[in-house]
This record gives sequence, C-alpha cells and structure tokens, in this order.
Amino acid sequence: MPNQSLNEHLESLKIDEQHRESGRGRTPRWLWFMVIVALVVLAGWAGVNTLRSPEVTTARVVGMEVHEAAAVLVASGYIVAHHKIEVSSKIIGKVLWIGVEKGDFVKRDQILVRLEDPEYKANLLQAKGNYDAMAAAYEKMKNGSRPEEIDRAKAQMDQAKASMDVAKVQLDRSASLVHDDLISKSDFDNAQANYNTARANWQSSVKTYDLARIGNRAEDIETARAQMVQAKGQLDYAQTQLDATEIRSPVDGTVLDRLVEKGEMVTTSFVGDRGAKSSVVSLADLNDLLVELDINQNDFARVKEHGECTVVADAYPDKKYKATVFEISPEANRQKGTVQVKVKVLNPDGLLRPEMNAKVNFLSPAGGETKSTEMLIPKSAVFQSDGKSVVAVVEDGHAVFKPVTLGDITGESVRVTAGLSGSESVVTGNPQALQNGQRVRTR
Repeated sequence: MPNQSLNEHLESLKIDEQHRESGRGRTPRWLWFMVIVALVVLAGWAGVNTLRSPEVTTARVVGMEVHEAAAVLVASGYIVAHHKIEVSSKIIGKVLWIGVEKGDFVKRDQILVRLEDPEYKANLLQAKGNYDAMAAAYEKMKNGSRPEEIDRAKAQMDQAKASMDVAKVQLDRSASLVHDDLISKSDFDNAQANYNTARANWQSSVKTYDLARIGNRAEDIETARAQMVQAKGQLDYAQTQLDATEIRSPVDGTVLDRLVEKGEMVTTSFVGDRGAKSSVVSLADLNDLLVELDINQNDFARVKEHGECTVVADAYPDKKYKATVFEISPEANRQKGTVQVKVKVLNPDGLLRPEMNAKVNFLSPAGGETKSTEMLIPKSAVFQSDGKSVVAVVEDGHAVFKPVTLGDITGESVRVTAGLSGSESVVTGNPQALQNGQRVRTR
C-alpha cells in the first residue's frame, strides 16, 4: 500500500502529453536566429547605402544688409543690339558654301560664306601675266643694254668704219682716174655713192653704239615704270575680287539671322525679296546691349543724363542688371507725346536677347535709398531648372532644391535677394547632378 501510494504520487509529477504539445507553441530558437541575421543584413545594407550617398561640398550662406538707391521712375521697353550689322557682299556671285547658323557665335575675320570663284581666279591669272610682262619691260629699260649688246654694237660700228674707209679709198682712186679720163663719169658717181652710203652706215652704227653704252632715256624708263604700276593695280584689284568671294565677319558677335542659302545669288545692290540678296548674314554683339524706352513727357524730368539704372528682363525676373542712361533723343515724338531714351546694360551675361521685354528702374540721384537683406553664396551653387535659378540646400542629410532670386554677381559670388533665410548650407560644385531630396554626405 505504501509503495502504491508512492507510485501514484510520482505519476502525478510527470508532464502530461497534452501539456507537452502545448509547449511546442513557444518561438523556436532558429526563428530568433533568423530574425537577428535579417536585422544585421538590414543594418549592413543601410550602412552601405549611406556610403553610396554622394559626398558634396557645402558653403554657408552669408547674410548682408544692402543699401540701394530708390527708384524714381519705372518704365518698360525692349532690349536692342547697340550695333546690328547686315554683312553684305562686295561682288556678284553664287553662294557655294555657308558655314553658320542662327545663334552661332563668330569671331572677327571668320569666314561666313563662300561664293563661286572660277572667273575671279581667271581674272587674277590674266592680271598677273600682264604685270609680269610690264615689270620685265621696265627692268630692261632701267638696266639698259647688256655688255654683250654693247660689244655687238661696237663691232658693228667698227665694221661700218672699215667699209667707209674702203669706199673712201675707192672714191679717191676714181677721182684721179676720172681726171685723167681713164674711167667714165658714171663710174666716179658710183664710187661717190658707195662712199656716201658707207659713211651713213658708219654714222648710224656710232649712234647705236652710243645708245647701247649710255642706256635708255629717262622719259622712256618712266613710261615703262608707269605701265608696270598700272598693271600692278589691275593685279591687286583682281586679287581683291577673288578675296571677296570669302565673306568674313567684321566683328566678334552672334548670328541673328542667316539670309542666304547655297545656290542663291548675291549682289552689291538690293533687287527685291525674290531676286539676288544684298546681305548674307545679320550680326550683333550681345555684350553691347541697350534698352529702348519711350518715356512720357510728364515723366521725362525724372530721367537724368548718364543716370544710374537697373534692368530686369521679363524672361528673368530674378536677375537684376546694372545700367546707365546712354542716349536721350534730341526731339520728342509729337504723336505719342514721348521722348525716346536708351539705357546701356553694363553687365550682360549672355542671357539677354534683342527684342526681349524689360523694365528699367531709374534710380534717385538725390541720395534716397532703400534697405534690404541679401545673401551671398558662391556662383557655383546656382543652376537653372525650368527657367528658374535654383540652389541645393542640405537639410537633415538631404539635398533640397530651392528657387532663389539673384542680384549682382561679384567675382565668384552672387547675391540672393529672395529664397534663403541666411542659415542654410548650399551645395557647391555641380549641384545640378543631384536629385531633389537625394541623401548626401557633406564634406
């Protein structure tokens, strides 16, 4: 009995199979191991992703208080090129080649258009041959006879002298014979004629020898020289005509319009839209721009000669350009009741284009001013996006794009008149390569 009670007590202490099965609902150790491994992998991936984030260089925004002259008048006008050039041809010809397109920048003396030139080359060859002949004739006249020619003239003179001496001896003999009636009078006359002929030949050879020895007359030499100079002028003209088949740019500038095409005729005079063209290319220097304004006569007193201004183009409202009053028309427009004023842009940057709309602020010369707070950032921090000036600001390790309004550019820095608070750090050096909101690492 006691042993049976003991066995029953021991049996009551054993774990029931049902309870053993319920114990299997606990999380297995291998599952905990897998969770730990996944967390380690995710942490490593995050670390690698952080290392892959681009490293950028930043600069702190510098705030500054700006004092500007107050505007006494605001007027709207159009940007125009100070000097617009219609490049024309000096000769008549057919376009063989044209090497520019609208908007191209060209340098001075750069070839814009080539015309066909076979006839001009032929004219040059003919003029050169004529000049060479005239030059040779002048040199011959100037240098006189060669030594060989002088020697030949002297030999001919000596030969004529000998012939004359023989004729003289025969004449003397005939004179004595005719005196003694040994020869007829006609034989004597023949001897006299032979002597006279020989004497004339000798005198002629003496003159020829003298001319060969002393050279040509000064008048003949000057005539030959003048003929050579005339031939040189014809040669230079033919060369100029040939050179004119290459139409070159007279200045550094930008092509505003291309006026001819290959195969079209160009001429030296205007003959209409459907005929030959007189101009081939339209050029302007976009670094020399004016704003043309019509100022109402009631406001004209506020415009001062050489007064300071600022220009803001409608296409770039966030950019302000320094300017000055350049030209005031000496007479008003009676019909409009206005006076034309031209303002010169002092710091064009390649963005302004002729015929753009622009507003001009005429600044007060009396010392009135306005105060504003502007930021100074590196010029390399600004880039264009959708026609706006944008900077990349680093916030919580991310590059955030912010549009800004720009002011003057000074060296490598640019003023920001709106868009920043002054406490930011902006990305410098190719910020446009980033994506808006992209994670970055700052250097």
